[in-house]
Amino acid sequence: MKLILTICLLFISFGINAQDYYLHCGKVVDTKDGKILNNKTIVVSSNKIVSVLNGFVDGKSKNDQTIDLKNKTVMPGLIDMHVHIEGETNPNRYLQVFTLNEADVAFNAAEIANRTLLAGFTTVRDLGGSGVNVSLRKAIAKGNVPGPRIFTAEKAIGTTGGHADPTNGRKKDLMGDPGPKEGVINGVDDARKAVRQRYKNGADWIKITATGGVLSVAKSGQNPQFTQEEVNEIVKTAKEYGMDVAAHAHGIDGMKRAIIAGVRTIEHGSLMDKETAALMKQYGTYLVPTISAGKYVAEKAKIKGYYPEIIVPKALEIGAKLQGMFNMAYKEGVKIAFGTDAGVFPHGENGKEFGYMVEGGMSPMETLQSATITNALILKMEGQLGQISEGFLADIIAVDDNPIDSIKTMENVVFVMKNGVIYKK
Repeated sequence: MKLILTICLLFISFGINAQDYYLHCGKVVDTKDGKILNNKTIVVSSNKIVSVLNGFVDGKSKNDQTIDLKNKTVMPGLIDMHVHIEGETNPNRYLQVFTLNEADVAFNAAEIANRTLLAGFTTVRDLGGSGVNVSLRKAIAKGNVPGPRIFTAEKAIGTTGGHADPTNGRKKDLMGDPGPKEGVINGVDDARKAVRQRYKNGADWIKITATGGVLSVAKSGQNPQFTQEEVNEIVKTAKEYGMDVAAHAHGIDGMKRAIIAGVRTIEHGSLMDKETAALMKQYGTYLVPTISAGKYVAEKAKIKGYYPEIIVPKALEIGAKLQGMFNMAYKEGVKIAFGTDAGVFPHGENGKEFGYMVEGGMSPMETLQSATITNALILKMEGQLGQISEGFLADIIAVDDNPIDSIKTMENVVFVMKNGVIYKK
C-alpha cells in the first residue's frame, strides 16, 4: 500500500506522458489592446494558456508537440451570442415540429454543434430551443460530443399569440392554451413562474420576445408584446436566480420597455431610432445585431413557398433594415456584441457577420473584439475567455490571412483548439 501511494505521488509530481502544445504563430490578435503581434509562441498545458513567448520557442519535453502556424493569424476562439443550435432553415421547417422526435432534434443539434465549432466558434449563447439545449450543453462539457461551450436560454418566453408562442398558426384544436411551463405568459405572476421554470429546466439565461418577430406565423413583426410590469418582473426574477435577460426586439416600443426593465442585450433591434439608441447608451444595454439573419430572410422571402405567406412581407420589410440600423447604432455609440442568429441561416456560416459589420462601419479589429472580449464580459467569463493571455482557457483558432487586411478570411477558419483539445488542424 505504501509503494502504491509513493507511485501515485510521483505521478502527481511529474506527470505521466504529459504533453504541452507549443503554437508557433506568425501573427496573434491581441484583443485586449487591439493590436496584431508578430512571431509569438503560445504554450498550452492541459486546458490553459500558460505563457505567450516572444519568437518561436521549442518544447522542453520529448512529449511536447509543436504546431506550425507561422503563416497564419491566430486569435481567441470566437463567441456567437445568438444561435439556435437545435435546427436550421429549410422550406419544411414549419412542418418539422410535427415530424421530428426529440431524439431527431438532438442528433441534428449534435451535428450542428460540431459544424459550429469547426467554424471557429468555441462558445455560443443559444437563445431559444428546448431541453435538448441543456442536455447538449452537458454532453459537450463532459467531452462526449464535440461542440462549442453552450450558454442556453432553453425555451424563450413569450405571450399568448406572441413571437414565442409555439402554437401560432395551428388550427384551433391544436392550439391549446400553453402557459408559463411552456414559456407563455399573461401577467406578472405568470412572468415570475416562467422564469423559475426556465431555471428549474437548467437555463443559463432568460430570453423574451419583447416584440413580434419575422419568422413566427403571426401578422406583426414589431408590436410590443409584454407590458412594462411583465418585463420588469422577468428581469427582477431572473436576477434573483442569477440570470441575465436577452430581449428579441424589432419595434421601438417593445425595445424601450425591455431596456428600461434592465435587459442585458437587445437582439436584432431592426427598427431602432436615435432616441432608442440613446436609451441603450444610458442603460448600458448591448445590441446583438444579427445582420446575417436579416440579409438571409430578405433573400429567401423572394422565393415562393420558402416561408408561409404571412411571413413574407415581414421578412422583406424588416430583414432589409438591419444593416442600416447597425450603422446608425454604431455611430451613436451603442455597445455592440457579436451575434448572428445562426439557424435562421445555415450554421457554420457565422463568420460572414464580420464582413457585414465592417460594411456597416465597424473596423475589423472592433468586430473581432466584439466576438471575443465583449462577449466574454457579457457572459461573465472575462477572466477565462476572449484573450490569448496567460491563465485563460485554451480556446484558440487560426485563419489564413490577416483579418485587418481581409475580413473575409474569418469565413474560413483553418485551426481550432477548444479547452486545450485540437479539433481542426
